Amino acid sequence: MNLELQMIGTGSAFAKSYFNNNALLQDGEFTLLIDCGVTAPLALHQLGKSFEDIDAVLITHIHADHVGGLEELAFKMKFTYKRKIKLYIAETLTQILWDHSLKGGLYQAGEIASLEDLFEVCPLVPGKPYELSEHIRIELIRTEHIPGKNSYSLYVNDHIFYSADMIHHPELLKHLVEDRGCSVIFHDCQLEGPGVVHTTLTELMALPEEIRRIVHLMHYGDNKDEFVGRTGEMVFMEQGRTYLL
Repeated sequence: MNLELQMIGTGSAFAKSYFNNNALLQDGEFTLLIDCGVTAPLALHQLGKSFEDIDAVLITHIHADHVGGLEELAFKMKFTYKRKIKLYIAETLTQILWDHSLKGGLYQAGEIASLEDLFEVCPLVPGKPYELSEHIRIELIRTEHIPGKNSYSLYVNDHIFYSADMIHHPELLKHLVEDRGCSVIFHDCQLEGPGVVHTTLTELMALPEEIRRIVHLMHYGDNKDEFVGRTGEMVFMEQGRTYLL
C-alpha cells in the first residue's frame, strides 16, 4: 500500500510566507502528525483539516516550530474531542518536553500534571524500529542539530529518510543509500549562509549525483523562489502538496 506524505508546512523556523515544517503521514487508516509547531493549527485549518483528524503525533526535537502547537492540540483533545492520542517521542525527550515546553501552559491543579494526563505517551528508543500502524514503520536516528540538545530524524518503512533539523552529515546519507536501501530523502535545507545548525544548500549540492537525485528540499526560508532552478537534481517540496511514497 502506498503511503501519503502531506506537507502542512515547509518553512524554516523564521519563515513568514511558509508554515512550520510539519507533515501528515497517512496510510489510509492512520494519520500521523510529524511535529506540531506553532503554525500547525492554522496550517491544518487552511487545508480543511483539524486535530480531530489526527491519530498520533511524533516529535523530533524540542523547538517551537516543532512543538509550539502541542498546547492547543492537548487542550483540544482533552476538552473538545475527549480522547487521548498517542505521542511518539524519544525517551530522552519526554520529561524535557513537559518540564521545559508544556507545563507552564498546560498544568492545571488536580486535572493536568503530566504528559500522561493528556497523551498516551509512547517513548521510543533510537535505532529501534517501531510499527506505528499496519503500514507505517518508524526508526529514530539521532542527528546533530543544536549542541547539547537531542534531535532525531526518521527512517520510514526501511527506505525513506525524513530529516529533523540537522547539520550536514553526508556519511549518514551515504550509509542509508548504499547500505540500507534508502530511495527517498526529505531534507531540511538552509538556502544561504553558514550551516551552523542546519545543512546548507551548498553542502547538499556537493553530495554525489546519485544521492542528489533522490533529495527533496524542505524547511527553507521565504526566499525559496530565488533558488528555483539552482538546486541541481534536487527539488523543493511544496507546502500543502501530498506526495505518494
